Amino acid sequence: MDNAGVTLILPPALADALWTHARREAPRECVGALGGHAHGEATHAAALYPLPNIAPDPERTYLADPGHLLRALRAMQLGGLTLVALYHSHPRGPAWPSDTDTRLAAYPVPYVIADLPAQMLTAYRLPGGERVALRVGEARG
Repeated sequence: MDNAGVTLILPPALADALWTHARREAPRECVGALGGHAHGEATHAAALYPLPNIAPDPERTYLADPGHLLRALRAMQLGGLTLVALYHSHPRGPAWPSDTDTRLAAYPVPYVIADLPAQMLTAYRLPGGERVALRVGEARG
């Protein structure tokens, strides 16, 4: 079920912000980045960076604005964070990666998908498609 035993932990406030972003953009797909820290078997998200979707067909796919993504990565670095995940929404579902999601994956981090109809968050390593454990909750320990 997960990827090498790693769990992505998303604090409730960040999960709420992600859902707010996804609902605000619907029927377009939203896109954004999550900054945080890796601690052994767990990766903790600590900041959410909504990004403009500049895809030619934003109701079917996403493409993060490269300039905004670069600024988000710089902000993470300045804040002592690293890129721990990318996220986007599927306004009509499903909760798994599309062929386009898989083909365009460029970063070695989990890709979180917000399935609006099912109100479900899932995470995958792409392009391989391995499921990553995702937990909404506060860090333990």
